[in-house]
Amino acid sequence: MNEVEKFEQEVRNNIESLKSDSDLQALSRIWIREVTPHKWAYNFSWLGRPAIQFPNDAWALQELVWKIKPDLIIETGIAHGGSLMISASLLALLDYTDAVNSGQVLDPKSSRRKVIGIDIDIRQHNRDAIEQHPLSHKIEMIEGSSIAPEIIAQVKAAATGYQRILVCLDSNHTHEHVLAELEAYGPLVSKGSYCIVFDTLIEDMPAGLFTDRPWHPGNSPKTAISAYLQQHSEFVVDADIDSKLLITVAAGGFLKRL
Repeated sequence: MNEVEKFEQEVRNNIESLKSDSDLQALSRIWIREVTPHKWAYNFSWLGRPAIQFPNDAWALQELVWKIKPDLIIETGIAHGGSLMISASLLALLDYTDAVNSGQVLDPKSSRRKVIGIDIDIRQHNRDAIEQHPLSHKIEMIEGSSIAPEIIAQVKAAATGYQRILVCLDSNHTHEHVLAELEAYGPLVSKGSYCIVFDTLIEDMPAGLFTDRPWHPGNSPKTAISAYLQQHSEFVVDADIDSKLLITVAAGGFLKRL
């Protein structure tokens, strides 16, 4: 075993140790519970746009994008556009590495890689900021319900010809809505890639945290995942990612397509 392999084995051992540490996992859930009322995730931005994500989850996405090298990322939920910028910048880095490896001069707008963002209400000030951003050429926005038949058809048409597709679901967090999104966009995920379902944390938080929202424990992304996996054995939960991150809004939500 060489030094690289030794380090990789050490990381695997670390993850297994974290997985078996029930006290640490409980502390992580308590920490998330305590910061959630403070809207801690609102404090971060990516390349100038509010991202409303936990930093650990952005890091996890980076690792997956580097591993999978998708040519298309589909996201439901746009808000201020920070998540779109995370995905777009990671795809731009893949373009850059392709150019370096091939010895070619990079033309940023020549790559077919892009992000499709879907939101039922793209507020004009957010649309303007996204369209004026230097990475706007890698972003396509679609306004409408992510589970409306006409929107699903539009996304599927836009995804035609792409070989490696990754999906992120982060819009309406009710069981019914997330399950419908999984049914609609799960089939677009390429083998070996992921569908990341955000805000599964709702299921593990006190119901009182979500009094102004239609979702709550028992009616959440995590319950939708459970129902979906019962009928779709082509997906499995990648529990190693949960164990590695500890602090994540998407525990049990990193679904790998076999």
